[in-house]
Amino acid sequence: MPPSPAAYPDPTGLFDLTDRVAIVTGGSRGLGREMVQAFARAGAHVVIASRKREACEALAREVEEATGRRALAVGCHVGRWEDCDALTEQAYDAFGRVDVLVNNAGMSPLYPSLDEVAEDLWDKVIAVNLKGPFRLSSLIGTRMAAGEGGSIVNVSSVAAVQPTPIEAPYGAAKAGLHNLTLSMARAFAPKVRVNCIMPGPFMTDISKAWPQAAIDALERSVPLGRGGRAAEIVGAALYLASPASSYTTGAILKVDGGAAYPAA
Repeated sequence: MPPSPAAYPDPTGLFDLTDRVAIVTGGSRGLGREMVQAFARAGAHVVIASRKREACEALAREVEEATGRRALAVGCHVGRWEDCDALTEQAYDAFGRVDVLVNNAGMSPLYPSLDEVAEDLWDKVIAVNLKGPFRLSSLIGTRMAAGEGGSIVNVSSVAAVQPTPIEAPYGAAKAGLHNLTLSMARAFAPKVRVNCIMPGPFMTDISKAWPQAAIDALERSVPLGRGGRAAEIVGAALYLASPASSYTTGAILKVDGGAAYPAA
């Protein structure tokens, strides 16, 4: 049972993660990297997981040097069941507990047309964006519920509610992640909270490949007039990971500059 907000005379204490253990998939770059660094600065030990183990190791060294928190790097392809199992075991072997799981890893490869979407592409997109979060949440959520509880944070996309023709498999997978958020919020209640951040367009390293015309269109269509800066995901992530959101579960939190309307 998390502490009551009344236990924090200073409300900033609601966001304290001291000695909690947080796993972030897709944690070596982009939004995941920002969340890893924020959790560590808030006092958490972190498990950084992605397919590129070397990048995870480099970030783990940075985190430990900058914050003094422990950081474990794990090479993990979340689209593979056995990798999810191994990530879970390595985290519990290293720390004995997991308090926060962030299912952030994702992929949305380009394709020439819908009829040319290969079965392999479809399977990979569904595996990384939906199958992995299901397996990790099932394994870790079950342990959280049997222990002291915890928080699971899924990361979806505005494509879940406002899909375009160029991201149909991705949008379908992220819509499934919304459904998974709601079902697991009920399955693991009352000790585990399960919520979802729905980001809009963020100017991470992936956006460097976007044509200028796409960026111009984004600036015209997004009410705030720009794409998000990666660090702007931190407030939502800390809120959902920490006691600040002790009465929040099954929520889909839009962080998109107003891009998607209505929210779902």
